[in-house]
Amino acid sequence: MFRSTPKPGFAVANFTTLISRGTEVVGDVRFKGALEIEGKVFGNLYADDAQAQVRVCESGLVRGEIHVPRVVINGAVEGNVHSSNHVELAAKARVSGDVFYRLVEVVMGAELNGAMHHVPAEEALQKQLPGQVAAAEREGAILD
Repeated sequence: MFRSTPKPGFAVANFTTLISRGTEVVGDVRFKGALEIEGKVFGNLYADDAQAQVRVCESGLVRGEIHVPRVVINGAVEGNVHSSNHVELAAKARVSGDVFYRLVEVVMGAELNGAMHHVPAEEALQKQLPGQVAAAEREGAILD
């Protein structure tokens, strides 16, 4: 009835946030761990840790930019996607915007209306995601 083990490829720290179907969030979202979107987000998504992941489910919509290490899209995104690690565009993905990635997977049926920009591994490691920079500043860390 209930799955006790996490779905392969989507296991992160103990933090999982769900924006369920029928829920609308207006404004930027900063998070740690995993974020699953079945509802609508009108704002930007920022990861506050290097292991963070976003999953935009089939019924999900993000109208804004996404800045995360790993993202799986099977719903709609209207805005640019910035990933320092891995982007997966699943069969029902609909992206209107540019995708910046280090590794990419595109499944047959995915729609992309924008450009794809490869970010080399060295550059991805050197760049800090905006949410990670903000988290480090809050914690008093010094960034290069």
